[in-house]
Amino acid sequence: MNLAFESRIGKKFAVYLPKAVVEALGLREGDRVLVRVSGSTLTLEMLQDPLELALSGKKFASITPKQVEEISLEEQTSRIEGSP
Repeated sequence: MNLAFESRIGKKFAVYLPKAVVEALGLREGDRVLVRVSGSTLTLEMLQDPLELALSGKKFASITPKQVEEISLEEQTSRIEGSP
């Protein structure tokens, strides 16, 4: 997707995004963005909320509750044995 729009700097240096950009990216008030500056170029990149990503993102692995418990017990044991 390629969109290009002109915008203005508002009060307190706020940058207002055009409605078409907001709708194309599915942005909502309070969403986080990464701001990058390289020379005279300013880039905004949307950051996905980790919880939202975990709930709605593509799943690439699966683990059973039993496996979670086994790993948890192994970690707890190794930390207890490794403590001073």
